[in-house]
Amino acid sequence: MAEQPESSSYDTQLGRLVVNKGLATTDEIQQARKRLQENASQKTLGDTLIDAGVITPTQLQRLQPELDQQRRGQQIPGYQILAKLGAGAMATVYKAKQLSLDREVAIKVLPQKFTDNADFVRRFYDEGRAAGKLNHPNIVGALDVGEANGFHYFVMEYVDGHTVFEHLQDKGAYKEAAALKIAIDIARALEHAHKAGFIHRDVKPKNIMITLSGQAKLADMGLARAVSDREAAEQEQGKAFGTPYYISPEQIRGEVDVDFRADIYGFGATLYHMVTGKVPFDAPNPSAVMAKHLKAELVAPDHVVPDLSTGLCEIIEVCMQKKRDKRYDNTSEMLEDLEAVSRGESPTRARRRFDISSLASLEAGSNDTQVVDAAEPEDEPLLGQPLFWAAIAGWAVAAVLLVALILVASAK
Repeated sequence: MAEQPESSSYDTQLGRLVVNKGLATTDEIQQARKRLQENASQKTLGDTLIDAGVITPTQLQRLQPELDQQRRGQQIPGYQILAKLGAGAMATVYKAKQLSLDREVAIKVLPQKFTDNADFVRRFYDEGRAAGKLNHPNIVGALDVGEANGFHYFVMEYVDGHTVFEHLQDKGAYKEAAALKIAIDIARALEHAHKAGFIHRDVKPKNIMITLSGQAKLADMGLARAVSDREAAEQEQGKAFGTPYYISPEQIRGEVDVDFRADIYGFGATLYHMVTGKVPFDAPNPSAVMAKHLKAELVAPDHVVPDLSTGLCEIIEVCMQKKRDKRYDNTSEMLEDLEAVSRGESPTRARRRFDISSLASLEAGSNDTQVVDAAEPEDEPLLGQPLFWAAIAGWAVAAVLLVALILVASAK
């Protein structure tokens, strides 16, 4: 009898999971529960469902790992696990109910294989603390972080909706107006984080949640770091932290002084993917992708989707400049341009960056012996053209000959 609560909890989770997986209906689960109560020889709901032919032993076996994970998550006091939302290499995320406030939340649980790794545990808590210091409607909110029964957990706001990545997978590229609306929300989130002294370092479609009302929220502070945290920066020197398709050149090189402009690059790469349906650089493996971020020329977005406005393309191209000094000076400038383009106006900040880059190129060229653009010779200054000097030389020779002839004639 002492084990009955555990068995009851297991049956409840199994019944919910079987229904969520589409293996049985709610009525079939209720009927199996009734048979279970009437027949003491049946040990679990799973046995009853198998005997009734609702599920097979193989199907139950396949569900077991997920059930085990949910039961482990159930050990977090004050929360009732409702469903598994997803799992990655670094964590499993559950939908849960916070019992004290009767509200739905999301709980990220660190896998037990990492609990003995001090570095992984530190990063897990750093994520929670970083998110906890940010309070903005376009950032997924952090509610709690802690440890219970040997499990490290991070409780956050539950977002009912989908990710930008899921939209790209299911429906393809966004229309420009829809992409701009999302981009403005995320730019506001980044502006808030940057002003608070944090860089996200992993802006990408999978980390942008879209609520049922259409609001965009920036998620996953797993790689976030305070710009002022010099110790962490030095520990990470020479290591590339980020996602290859959206990572900035300075992150690839593992530079110590990575700052908010890395997020601007990742934002630009994400926006590029959103409006073109393609990642900015693609290759057979992550190393080759990152090599392209360092050296390959970006194909202009409107060369992929001709209908895109010039203004939006200019914003993306400024964001994705390989040299960070050529990107926006700050996220507020980027946001200003996004809002302007959404109103049908020009991105004046981006155009100013292009103008500055052009002037810098001219200044650099002034130190060279000769600067010639063979493709547009008509734009060369007159004094810089070889034919001009050839003509001058010809006239000089002709003048000398003419004077000589006159002197000869006079002598006669």
